[in-house]
Amino acid sequence: MLPSLTSFLTLVLFGCLTGVTTVLFGFGGGFITVPVVYGVLTVTARPGTQDAMHVAVATSAAVMVVNASVAALAQWRQERLRAEYLWPLAAFIAVGAAAGSLAATLIGGTALRLLFAGYLLVTIADSLLRKGFLSVAPRGRPKPLDRGTTTFGGIGIGLVAAGLGVGGSVMTVPLLRRRGLPMAEATAMANPLSVPVALTGTLVYALAPVLTSTSGPAASAGAGRLGYVDLAAGTALLAGSLPTIAVVRRVAGRVPDRVHSAAYVALLLVVLIVMVAMGV
Repeated sequence: MLPSLTSFLTLVLFGCLTGVTTVLFGFGGGFITVPVVYGVLTVTARPGTQDAMHVAVATSAAVMVVNASVAALAQWRQERLRAEYLWPLAAFIAVGAAAGSLAATLIGGTALRLLFAGYLLVTIADSLLRKGFLSVAPRGRPKPLDRGTTTFGGIGIGLVAAGLGVGGSVMTVPLLRRRGLPMAEATAMANPLSVPVALTGTLVYALAPVLTSTSGPAASAGAGRLGYVDLAAGTALLAGSLPTIAVVRRVAGRVPDRVHSAAYVALLLVVLIVMVAMGV
């Protein structure tokens, strides 16, 4: 159980924020939940905090399974998804996610935090410096994904996203954006593409003690943990995110494209600053 009402309410509050980012940016919560869970574990000195970053990444993946699935179902009902951009890309993302999440269980917490911050920095710089993200050409049909991008790009997306617990949105959104899709459509499709990352990652993290044959924190966490997944923290986050998703999805798609893309980059910058402030 969580050690205090304050910790629980903090996670619920940030769960609401993950609901907003899930619908508007396709994040599924990863960039919010990883720093928050890491912060709660370290500040409250809960058991297993020596492995807090692994627990944060694993819990983020578990929360994303639910958030991304719920948001994807809502967007499918609103006919905002394009099948040609989802399959077979999702299958290759799942393959990469299995390898990425397993690798993350073998990497030290400090290295994982540095990789997380570095990934944010590269994504922000790429979005700002390369053309095609903050704005797209107003005319012309979106370009299809070629076989190489679908295969190797999909595996790479799954590898990085599952390893850092961030879902696939921060790679799939720029990819689809540069293919000419409006921001609303690119972020909508990030949710179903995040599901294989989250599901595969959660399974690996939950089975981490068996897969890595260790007797460390993941294997001896006791009640409230499933492998590296913190069930109490995940429940609190979902208590905030699910009602928020139901509300925000009603206004999704009404945000101007330029504002939508700029807000996406701004949110990444805020998360990077938070991670640095927490001692990455």
